[in-house]
Amino acid sequence: MSVIPDCITLFRDCADLHQFLLACKQTLTPQNPTKLIGISLEIPPVDPLVVLSEIASPHQRHFYLEKRWQGEAIAAFEPILQLQAEGERRFLQIQAFIEDCLANAIAVGTVESPVAGSRFFCSFTFFDRNLNRNSPFPAATVFLPRWQIARHGDHCTVVVNTTIKIGDRLEILAQTLWRDLQKICDLRYKNFGPGIHRQEQFKIDDVTDTNNFKAAVLDALSLIQQQQLSKIVLAHAIEAIAPLPFQVVASLNNLRQIHPDCYVFSVSNGQGQTFMGASPERLIGIRDRELIADALAGSAPRGQSASEDAQLAQSLLNSPKEQHEHQVVIDFVIQHLSRLGLLPRFPAQPGLRQLSNIQHLWTPIQTTLAANAQPLEILAALHPTPAVAGVPRDRACQQILDYETFERSLYAAPLGWIDHHGNSEFIVGIRSALIEGCRARLYAGAGIVAGSDPDRELSEVRLKLQALLAALV
Repeated sequence: MSVIPDCITLFRDCADLHQFLLACKQTLTPQNPTKLIGISLEIPPVDPLVVLSEIASPHQRHFYLEKRWQGEAIAAFEPILQLQAEGERRFLQIQAFIEDCLANAIAVGTVESPVAGSRFFCSFTFFDRNLNRNSPFPAATVFLPRWQIARHGDHCTVVVNTTIKIGDRLEILAQTLWRDLQKICDLRYKNFGPGIHRQEQFKIDDVTDTNNFKAAVLDALSLIQQQQLSKIVLAHAIEAIAPLPFQVVASLNNLRQIHPDCYVFSVSNGQGQTFMGASPERLIGIRDRELIADALAGSAPRGQSASEDAQLAQSLLNSPKEQHEHQVVIDFVIQHLSRLGLLPRFPAQPGLRQLSNIQHLWTPIQTTLAANAQPLEILAALHPTPAVAGVPRDRACQQILDYETFERSLYAAPLGWIDHHGNSEFIVGIRSALIEGCRARLYAGAGIVAGSDPDRELSEVRLKLQALLAALV
């Protein structure tokens, strides 16, 4: 990728942008008739969620991710390049597609800013193939957006991506890009207001009977006792039907208010279906060749008072059952990173990841990557972790298919981005819902190990589902 820094002063108006595109066009040849251009411009602060609400078309694929506790958010929409894949090599196919795109690309502007530069946005389903032909999301999807708006504290950057070809009429392209850029720059923060639904208006049904969930837990405990499994994560789903269509942007705003300590996310397929939620779990984050992976497993509720909360936290830290469940995830991540030739570093004792309604045992695992490391190769090795599948992984995944009567789709699967430097961030799509019109399917799961109790696991799942349901109203 070619990099041309500090181009902001070049684009005082549409004519300047047009001249820049013409200069790029002069580099095209019959052998290389297309070029990808990513232009990064710092703009006055704007809420990316406002841009998603006011500028993006509901019929376009979009991606949204916010980390409110760090003051970061990014919205991306209007794909100009995209690819779908399935099967065992889906991660590597997506990685190859990204590298091919970047091989003939120009990065322009404030590209060294932490929120600048073109990003490719990816979503993967839990399993590498969809069992249902009508599944809302392909097994693997990547897209490069026309528009990418990112905020980091008080800094905000818009990235416009475009491709130019030998026969393109660049004057029309420049006018369109300049017009939309001005719309984005003119936006300001807004009050999204309350939602239009009340929870008592919902019709709520279990997708599968709760007795089936508890029966699956008992059967899994039998397999654990027979040493055919040491852990399995079982999910439960409910459906909420509202009198009026759900408002995705309003729900995202609610989620970031209610769960400021989670990754709030939204992935749309551009066909009326959106997968969204508030996940506490990052699978991997890469910045300047430093990788961090979260081992997050073992849970307890929050207390109603400071003393009760401290007591529950200490019980979680001292629980052999929860410690075992957590250690299984740590061992898995370390083993698979080591197989890739990496040297993981991690604290001797887990800490706590305390959220508004639940707390988890948490161990950050870090390692340094080689310059040519491929983020999606690492992702392929780690997904699914025991935190969302089980151990041994293949047997656990087969039992999940036997026990769960609904398709997981993007639930408990990696969602995230990769930039032109190889930086990336992927979260795990848990505490999530699939929204389509007036219907919302909500997902949550629980880790089953020796000592698990069916009623307690069901209570944990219901706690997670209730927190998500509150954000939709």
